[in-house]
Amino acid sequence: MRPSLTDMTILITGAGRGLGRHAALHLASCGAIIGVADIDAGNAKAVAGEITANGGKAKAYSGDMSVRETYLAAAADFAKMTGHIDAIVNNAMLLRYSPVQDVDESTLSAMLDIGVKALFWSAQAMLAHYDKDKGGTIINLASPVATRGFPNTSVYSTVKGAVSMFTKTMAAELGPQNIRVNAVSPASVPTPGALGLNSKEEYEKRAAWIPLRRNGTESDNSNAIAFLLSQEAAFIHGEILNVDGGVAACN
Repeated sequence: MRPSLTDMTILITGAGRGLGRHAALHLASCGAIIGVADIDAGNAKAVAGEITANGGKAKAYSGDMSVRETYLAAAADFAKMTGHIDAIVNNAMLLRYSPVQDVDESTLSAMLDIGVKALFWSAQAMLAHYDKDKGGTIINLASPVATRGFPNTSVYSTVKGAVSMFTKTMAAELGPQNIRVNAVSPASVPTPGALGLNSKEEYEKRAAWIPLRRNGTESDNSNAIAFLLSQEAAFIHGEILNVDGGVAACN
């Protein structure tokens, strides 16, 4: 049974493809009003159009959400739809794998910008536009790589470690202001974009050592996000919800 998120205004970054797209469509099907933010304008418009074609409400925003002005401008415009923002899902991330000796400055900067800097802008956007009586919710995307080492993931693991700590720090700081902050931590999810970085054979190997013996799905992740946004999770705060088939339990 899907949770009711009727008329909840939710801004999702990186919502033009992959996990973000699926989350946007899923949350819209639960009744939410979706702000579809993505660096690819065409993808953002396509997802927003798909939501409205299915009877939902959505608006597309394009731009680099690691830029403070871009993030805050999108949030301010989205807030006009209902007068406030109820939730923000920080999904956007640039994913690149390489040995540490091959990490170049431009890739490092880009991954740190969207993976870490955008989190701060999301907190500022929420504080500027949430309904203090209703409260607000921020959900970040963490990863098992934040707590266990994998070769060739030095930048990605560093970013996701920062995401986990930012989640806990904001839980302590924003909780007294009636803003819940949590994260979901999906493991191996072979989205179309991820399959461009890892082979089908690699995902078969991963499924073999995940305790539940399968890879994750987009639905697994979207269902977890919907739960954390729902009233059933109203007292869950500062948590990293592992949606990983048991990977984190094996650390």
